[in-house]
Amino acid sequence: MIHAYQLVVLVPYMAALLLVAIPGYRLGAVVNVVASALTLAIGLGLIAGGQFVGDYAIVDEFNIVFIVINTVVGFTTALFSASYIGHEIEIGRLPAGFLRFYHAMFQAMMGSMNLALVANNIGVMWVGLELATLITVVMVGLYRTPQSIEAAWKYFILASVGISLAFFGTILIYLAGQPALGEGLPAMTWSLLQRSAASMDAAILDLAFIFLLVGYGTKVGLAPLHAWLPDAHAEGPTPVSAVLSGLLLNVALYALLRFKMVVAGQPAALDPGPIMVVMGLVSLIFAAFMLYQRRDIKRLFAYSSIEHMGLIVFAFGMGGALANFAGLLHMAMHSLTKSGIFFAVGHIAQAKGTQRIAEIKGLSVTHPRLAVAFALAVLAICGMPPFGVFASEFLILTTTFARHPWLALLPAFGLLVGFGALLLRLQETVFGEPVGPAHRVDASSVPMVLHLALVFVSGIFLPPALVGWFQRAAELLG
Repeated sequence: MIHAYQLVVLVPYMAALLLVAIPGYRLGAVVNVVASALTLAIGLGLIAGGQFVGDYAIVDEFNIVFIVINTVVGFTTALFSASYIGHEIEIGRLPAGFLRFYHAMFQAMMGSMNLALVANNIGVMWVGLELATLITVVMVGLYRTPQSIEAAWKYFILASVGISLAFFGTILIYLAGQPALGEGLPAMTWSLLQRSAASMDAAILDLAFIFLLVGYGTKVGLAPLHAWLPDAHAEGPTPVSAVLSGLLLNVALYALLRFKMVVAGQPAALDPGPIMVVMGLVSLIFAAFMLYQRRDIKRLFAYSSIEHMGLIVFAFGMGGALANFAGLLHMAMHSLTKSGIFFAVGHIAQAKGTQRIAEIKGLSVTHPRLAVAFALAVLAICGMPPFGVFASEFLILTTTFARHPWLALLPAFGLLVGFGALLLRLQETVFGEPVGPAHRVDASSVPMVLHLALVFVSGIFLPPALVGWFQRAAELLG
């Protein structure tokens, strides 16, 4: 009997094999959307399906949060790319022959991320993340321009270094688990490692976590390990940017948090919290200042992703039920909002024929509806009420203030600096005299509007069932 947790991995992989054989763009786009919708339905079904712990797979309320976010954003991105990539073919920017490759790689990427999320084996999880990394590398270079090839190579080199360090950390965790669990499969199983953490060698766990933090921190985009991220966002197709910011960063963070749970189970080991707090703050404040220097609109929001991932890592570093809850909530809100922003940026790039901020002005005159949607999305990611990002940022800051009042000033300062930069760029693009062309926007606006609606509703009302689910997931983090 095939279980739902298996289908959430198998469906994207089977769809990838099918899409390789579909030559037409329209049929391929339809199959891509249908496969993503089916994966979404299976992901949502895991909420009611109960928990499962096996030798190779685990389903608990913690990873279901990530799986649901993954499948929601995967579906809306497939819906957006159906029309967006069609426009790229029409204008000759993307050869039609690449479409089978694009659709197949999209589904393989989703399957690999889901594989990493459901894996109860540290080796299988690493393989899933490595596959997702390699797939996104080739998708970043899809346009085959010198700039996109350079960005793909930079991503490949830095991500390979990071994933290699994470692999070494994974080996150390296996070695730490051997005395308590024996050789072979048990010493590579998440659930058993966490249960036996107190009997593991603290020195090996300390060393392992440093390698894992640097390795997976590279994938999360934490400063100073972030250099690949702005280029990958700027040069890759916009749907890939949405997936990178909204999903892949989360999956790398998920792996880091799973290892944090193991290390935290050994009282004599180092406390991962302060290290994560420092790296989170450095990323948050550094990215906030870097926002003022960006001249490419996709690079701008790439640094915004670094800023918010820093805040999320800071929240999980603080630890505790409320901070973990706030971190999970902010991760969900950021995924929905940032992918929605990249959908809007895709519309803008189509409308103006450029990603240069200096050449994007007067959207309120040339494309008033797009200007309103883009402005709302930017205000949402800035943490303005009543959007859900405001609620999660407020929880993070108030929780920090209650425990360490002076420490709360640092994330607040970083968020204010970032707010100023994004507001400045918003004013430049939406208002003023229009410059450049004003083409018709072909991509579907449904995914962008849907994400904005979800973030707006989340800021006003969170259903008690959703709050309880996030609370139980936060408790699993310790």
